[in-house]
Amino acid sequence: MKRIFPYLMIAFGASLWGIIAIFVKGLGEYGFTAMEIVAIRVISAAFFLIMIGFARYRNQLKLKTPVDIRLFAGTGILSIVFFNFCYFTTINQINVSMAVILLYTAPAFVTVMSFLFLKEKVDIKKIAAVAGTIMGCILIAGLTAGDSKITFLGILTGLGSGLGYALYTIFGKFALRKYNPFTITLYTFLVAAAALIPVTRLWTKAELFLSADVLLLSIGLGSIPTVLAYFVYTWGLEQTEGSKAAVIATVEPVVAMLLGVSLYGESLGIIQIAGALLILSSVVIVNLPSKRKNTGIISESQKLEH
Repeated sequence: MKRIFPYLMIAFGASLWGIIAIFVKGLGEYGFTAMEIVAIRVISAAFFLIMIGFARYRNQLKLKTPVDIRLFAGTGILSIVFFNFCYFTTINQINVSMAVILLYTAPAFVTVMSFLFLKEKVDIKKIAAVAGTIMGCILIAGLTAGDSKITFLGILTGLGSGLGYALYTIFGKFALRKYNPFTITLYTFLVAAAALIPVTRLWTKAELFLSADVLLLSIGLGSIPTVLAYFVYTWGLEQTEGSKAAVIATVEPVVAMLLGVSLYGESLGIIQIAGALLILSSVVIVNLPSKRKNTGIISESQKLEH
């Protein structure tokens, strides 16, 4: 059981990410826009992370130099804010199932950007993964255009969520040279919250937070599929190989699909399922162990971001 437990924790953490649509759709029904829901998530998460930091990680709360805050402009604004805005918009535009599948185009974006900016080598396995991802997106976007639940904006923001997700891995690699994951996560959400509070002007909707449902959804969004999922997944990741964790984490879209079908009455066509399988297969392929130690593209970004 001790050997299996870390894998169960990884699956549990990924499953928590998979239920995020419950909170997003719930807040959307109260009139919150996608950007306002992003603000609610990062502010709530930042609050919980600060409490956890003072309780357990006080030595990781300080920056080595104030100028390092610029490192978190990339992770917090260019990635977290952009990624969440695109993802939440997609969830409200198309099927939850397709939204999370398009999010999983991230490894393809990471592969291309790592080659361009980090000078990482591209092998046949990575090329196959990128090709499979592109083909999967074509099947979902092109051959299901007649589906009323598939919109151009939804496909566009879905791919944007994959890009934003991937950006965290790129910026995160630079931040990891100086800081540990908790410090990076804390300041990422703090910077994102600081940027979004004046932009969204959430205080103009303060009366909505007097509703018990809105308050619970807001707290739940910041704690369950964010902070709790992060800690559970990270604990499991520390006990196993990154490549294995990355494959296990593909339970996330499975949970999202089941959620979409059971709660929102969504249905998937053969073409959509084929496209989804291509994208998920690409995630597995890119994380298969190679001769060199493989840390896993998706696992790295999931470990730091979701």
